[in-house]
Amino acid sequence: MTMTASCPRAKGYPGYSELRPRTEEAAPLARSLARTACATWGLPDEVTESAALVMAELFANAVRHASGRCVRVIVDRPSDTRVYLAVIDRAPACLPHLRTPEGDEQSGRGLVIVESLSERWGYDRLGPAARPWGKRCWAELKVAL
Repeated sequence: MTMTASCPRAKGYPGYSELRPRTEEAAPLARSLARTACATWGLPDEVTESAALVMAELFANAVRHASGRCVRVIVDRPSDTRVYLAVIDRAPACLPHLRTPEGDEQSGRGLVIVESLSERWGYDRLGPAARPWGKRCWAELKVAL
């Protein structure tokens, strides 16, 4: 059920994509993909750990709130100064929203973490507008040169 693809480009960095089961047990594999890609690109430890944490939060949201057996995990570097992280799931109606959890709440902090570590983040519905089949939740991290 695991598929890893490297997307070569005529110019630039390779992108990485894996299909993973939508389970808590697969979360370390999603984090590992982010770490491996950042290490391959020679990025600093701070960026690598931020990417792994953001990926973990995006993946955890898909496990908790999406549907379907699998999610696609994407790590890309569209430019020298950006790392792009995304998780694609099959729950187009279950959209992420930033909230402020109360002091004792055990959940609800994931997107707060994503917001604090990312330059920007968001989501895109996938498929026809009248009948989307899924969504892509994504974040971009800035890489200082």
